[in-house]
Amino acid sequence: MKKRYCRKIIPVILLALVLAIIFRTSLFASYIVNGESMEPTLYDGNLLMVNKVVYNLTDVDRFDIIVFHADEREDYVKRVIGLPGDDIVYKNDKLYVNGEYVEEPFLDPFKEVRDGKPHTEDFTLEGVTGSEIVPEGKLFVMGDNRRESLDSREIGFVDAGTLVGKVDVKYWPVSEMQLSFG
Repeated sequence: MKKRYCRKIIPVILLALVLAIIFRTSLFASYIVNGESMEPTLYDGNLLMVNKVVYNLTDVDRFDIIVFHADEREDYVKRVIGLPGDDIVYKNDKLYVNGEYVEEPFLDPFKEVRDGKPHTEDFTLEGVTGSEIVPEGKLFVMGDNRRESLDSREIGFVDAGTLVGKVDVKYWPVSEMQLSFG
């Protein structure tokens, strides 16, 4: 009786393990935040779960937090600010997309700790990228810690083809667990 039970349960366990591995490697990826560019939203050492398939099903939205391949060795975590066709301007610490003011409530913790300097220096898209609008197939990204972020203001547009996915879960440290950033 015990042998018969083992013969039935072992294939089920093996199938579950294989499916879990396939699910984990093809649908989600785990990332560690490296640096301070996304503070106060994400901190150095936070562990993230990145949804690798969401952009096969939906479009990238403004303010999504994404992971993308910056080069062959490094991946960056940044926030989408500009989508294809957008004209981006920062003036007096405020974001204007296509001439319309757009609030960024996720920056409030930084703005509360004012030191007399703007959180985001004034710029125009053309001034930092040479382009009047975000080109098709590209994104304009920035870190939430605008003073300490290597982002599209320096590296230019991010090719949508380099996206790894959308950050859906911050799971470490457990005390800061967050399930959605939208």
